[in-house]
Amino acid sequence: MIAAQASRIDVSSIPFAPADAGETHAGRAFYRLLTGLDPADADIRDNDDFDRHVLASILAASVMDGGQIAERAGLAERELNELLAQCFPSAGVRAFAWDARSDRDGDDETVMVRDLLLTQRSTDGEISRWLAAMVARRAMEPNHLWEDLGLRERPELSRLLTRHFAPLAARNTRNMRWKRFFYRMLCEDDGFVMCTTPICTQCSDFDLCFGEESGESRMAERRREYLRGADDHVDPAGDRQP
Repeated sequence: MIAAQASRIDVSSIPFAPADAGETHAGRAFYRLLTGLDPADADIRDNDDFDRHVLASILAASVMDGGQIAERAGLAERELNELLAQCFPSAGVRAFAWDARSDRDGDDETVMVRDLLLTQRSTDGEISRWLAAMVARRAMEPNHLWEDLGLRERPELSRLLTRHFAPLAARNTRNMRWKRFFYRMLCEDDGFVMCTTPICTQCSDFDLCFGEESGESRMAERRREYLRGADDHVDPAGDRQP
């Protein structure tokens, strides 16, 4: 369930700096503002709830990066407002505190990945169109893609791609890392060969394409770091240090 708010909230008034006090850091605070839940408590069994979880996670990860949230998420301001109004109407937050732009920015690489996803959509409507742009933009970040989307684990990313971009996801028959897979598909569609070794198992870079993508989500890691910092300020007797 989405938490109801009394009125629109100007995001400029929300403490999006990394948390040095209080209950949550910036990403978790924004996720809770949108959904009324902690990310760890999200029930994603229903597809609509899963979509809202994914969108909230991407926006929360974008908040954590700082800067213009719409740009970090891969959307124009108008698109971000439309997403918030459609998917989180009760949250009462709008993007009017950010600079308006007529269109999303993006380099050629981001546009290529976005267009690849757009041509492989398996669901209708705005959500898959927004997700194509958001996934493409977040793929430019340095971590595993599921981490930079703010998701809790890699299987959530696989479910996202299978649900909204099924023809593309079906081509990843060997469970290649998704970023590497995107670029492989771009090369193959253009008639190029990305790899110098024709057989993956004989390639010295095998682990870059197929290595494990487990780990702790970014929001869980920040929460753990905050709790550890709080513990450092408590003496064994349970009293706060001066």
